[in-house]
Amino acid sequence: MEAAIGKFVRGVDVTNRVIGRLAMYLFFVMGAILLYSTLSRVLFGVPVNWVLEMSQFLLSAYYLLGGAYVLQLGGHVRMDLFYDRLSARKRAVTDAFTILFVIFYLVVLLAGGISSTNYAIKYNQVNYSAWSPVLWPVKVVMTIGVFLMLLQCVATFFRDLAIARGKPIE
Repeated sequence: MEAAIGKFVRGVDVTNRVIGRLAMYLFFVMGAILLYSTLSRVLFGVPVNWVLEMSQFLLSAYYLLGGAYVLQLGGHVRMDLFYDRLSARKRAVTDAFTILFVIFYLVVLLAGGISSTNYAIKYNQVNYSAWSPVLWPVKVVMTIGVFLMLLQCVATFFRDLAIARGKPIE
């Protein structure tokens, strides 16, 4: 059982590392789109109405697809008044307990994301704006991002349990 959990944790880590690193490049795509909009408006006097929404979609994909990688790196903000004073095992126990609340939240969020994505696909939902883009692609990406974060939280839970038991997963 420990070998299977170790493979799961390592598989999730590799998957989120690759996707997180790829998601980092979305920031440059977003910057290029915003630069194009600025140049189009300033140099040619032609405003581009799709840029704001597209940059919002890309930013959503950027932080949702990259969030699991940041969790893996330990980069999320933590309130640590007493946390730093604990031993590694006690921190692992604390983390294993508190991440259960995050997992519950992500399960609820994933259920809502799946429902919202199904609705967007079924009814070809569009955003009510001048550009009027279909919303299912961004909803699919957001749901995938929540799912990856959920997987990373489960992997973190297993890793913390292993540390608490004195048998860390390499």
